[in-house]
Amino acid sequence: MSTELLKHKLDRAFGHLDVDGDGRAVRDDMLGLGARILVGFGESPTSPAGNRLVGGLEAVWATLSAAAGGDGVITPERFRAGMISAFVEGDRFDPVFRPAAEAVARLCDADGDGSVRPAGLRIALTAFGTAHDDVDVAFDRLDRDRDGVVSVGELVEAVRQYYTGADPNAAGNWLFGPL
Repeated sequence: MSTELLKHKLDRAFGHLDVDGDGRAVRDDMLGLGARILVGFGESPTSPAGNRLVGGLEAVWATLSAAAGGDGVITPERFRAGMISAFVEGDRFDPVFRPAAEAVARLCDADGDGSVRPAGLRIALTAFGTAHDDVDVAFDRLDRDRDGVVSVGELVEAVRQYYTGADPNAAGNWLFGPL
């Protein structure tokens, strides 16, 4: 599966890693994303939640790097190809990407009740570089039943839709704001 929508989303996702804009991502960029998330939540990388996140991101990087060529430097084109190979067309989403997505979603669930509120999503998406107003739009689109919360499971499914899906109507397309 390879559509223009998916390519656009993956190109945008590359920008979440390439925060310095040098056109390449390395392992430290992935770990930097993890650090931004953990700092936002005031969580230590050595706590159980921090360990889950760092371990999840390490696994995503190892899988992505191998699928993208394995030399540890990933360009936007190689990022897209590696993501498609490993997580879209390949079978690595559930065993590799899902645990990292769940680790982020659990951090967003401040009180552990299985629900993510706007403030929790704001912290996580800010770490990805999402604009403040775009977080509100994202939350509104993800909160399909308009009850003011998104379940942890729904957030993980939105992550799947964003990174692997080509359905133009999927709520997950709005994960980081309007495309």
